[in-house]
Amino acid sequence: MAEAPAKDLHRQVINQLLNLYEEREVNALAKHYLHDRFHADAMKLAMNSPIHYDENLLKHDLRLLRAGTPLQHVVGFAEFYGRRFKSTPAALIPRPETEELVNWILEDNHQVNHQIKLLDIGTGTGCIPISLALEAENISAEGIDIAEDAIDLASLNARQLEAKVDFNRLDILNEKLPESTYDIIVSNPPYIPEKDKENMHANVLKHDPALALFVSDNDPLLFYRIITEQATKALKPKGKLYFEIHEQFGEDVLALLKSNGFTDCELRKDLQGKDRMVKGTKA
Repeated sequence: MAEAPAKDLHRQVINQLLNLYEEREVNALAKHYLHDRFHADAMKLAMNSPIHYDENLLKHDLRLLRAGTPLQHVVGFAEFYGRRFKSTPAALIPRPETEELVNWILEDNHQVNHQIKLLDIGTGTGCIPISLALEAENISAEGIDIAEDAIDLASLNARQLEAKVDFNRLDILNEKLPESTYDIIVSNPPYIPEKDKENMHANVLKHDPALALFVSDNDPLLFYRIITEQATKALKPKGKLYFEIHEQFGEDVLALLKSNGFTDCELRKDLQGKDRMVKGTKA
């Protein structure tokens, strides 16, 4: 093991990554890396405390980071709703906006005095149903995904976090959900039009699964439409449907829910002021 003052180590990481991002981004990335890998928190950086680190591991990690590998894949986990979820290329890295969706569901349902049966469609890492099941004793959660490797990853996260969540493979575009089964259906489906690829960072395109990101330019609401139609039968009366959405399609998704008979429809912005979440209640 080697030792170096925290600020020296921080500067070393920054210098290795400056050609990848803007300096402010690199500064934040370096701080997160040192915290996640070598437990160098903000206090240690401020006090310039000595940090013990593995030189070979640092070199290995920096090589991956310079190649554009996401930090979460380098250290092997992503923080989400106060917990660490194993992160691999099998699923999207959990995003802060999705934490806001989880929070909305918890706020909406914390006073419900009966068991809530919840389904997450396109579950990826399993971060949504696992977080909800661990935060609320009255939520019984399931997750489905078309990708077997995503189901394996979500199941592993559930075991490691000791969450009782069932995960199963299902192709929502071609297979049916059981009728009158769920109190809540939630989904963060693929919603980025193919045409937006040219505006996205190369690291996202290279390391996040395209299956979980993109939808045809000709039918950007495909998943929202199919899931909404299925939810009209799969939800119990007064059941709720929650979506994370592309900021460009908020009003469109809202109209879609209303046209399928959902009431009390609401569009919410995220902390960045972007239209990001929609909710509707089955009549």
